[in-house]
Amino acid sequence: MRVIKVGGRVQRDPRLAAALARCWRAEPGALCVVHGGGETISALQARLGGAPRFVDGRRVTTDADISVLRMALSGVANKELVSSLSTEGILAVGVSGEDGSLICARVLDARVLGRAGAPAEVDDALLRLLLTAGYLPVVSPLSRDSDAGGALNVNADDAAAAIAVALDAQELLLISDVPGVIVDDIAVRAMDHDDAASALERGIATGGMATKLRAALGALALGVPRVRIGGIDALLDSTLGTTLHATPQPA
Repeated sequence: MRVIKVGGRVQRDPRLAAALARCWRAEPGALCVVHGGGETISALQARLGGAPRFVDGRRVTTDADISVLRMALSGVANKELVSSLSTEGILAVGVSGEDGSLICARVLDARVLGRAGAPAEVDDALLRLLLTAGYLPVVSPLSRDSDAGGALNVNADDAAAAIAVALDAQELLLISDVPGVIVDDIAVRAMDHDDAASALERGIATGGMATKLRAALGALALGVPRVRIGGIDALLDSTLGTTLHATPQPA
């Protein structure tokens, strides 16, 4: 089982649907896709007269923004990806973390981030039902607020990590528009827990990459044996990207 998260910019790459289709055909019933859509959200916010704000790579989300996220993520981004996969002949089904209480989340810091949350629990029954029936789940990360009801904005990397843990995935693959974790202008091939923690502490990884590394460390700590961070070519080549393991690997 693999869980693949695709970032918003990667979703505009015309190669994406065909690459995901090849992955699914290579391992039918053993793949789940989670997507972001930050630029789609920001564009819709701007058209509606708002302005996106971020703190440490996380989007500040107001109550009013939740409707925007539903439209941009669970509506536009999700259905565009499903449509492109359907064109490739894949039986893809779009769902959100709200559907069937797939992802229940809790508020991170209401004062600073508003309606932004982190996954607290994943009910994988819906995903396993779809997979068993031969459908590829495509998940929007907007999630159910387990405490107050309604929805919370959950970062797609965090959502993908939580789903990977729930599905007992052998790999979590975080696909973005960079070839891996960049250290000294080079994409490093491998990192262990200490390497990743050091990159965060030293400020080598910031913004979206810092969020990815934190999600990767969380997944590794909860039993996912391998996380890769890379560009779209890493979908079809397991040697590409930065591979993270919970413990140092033999040379």
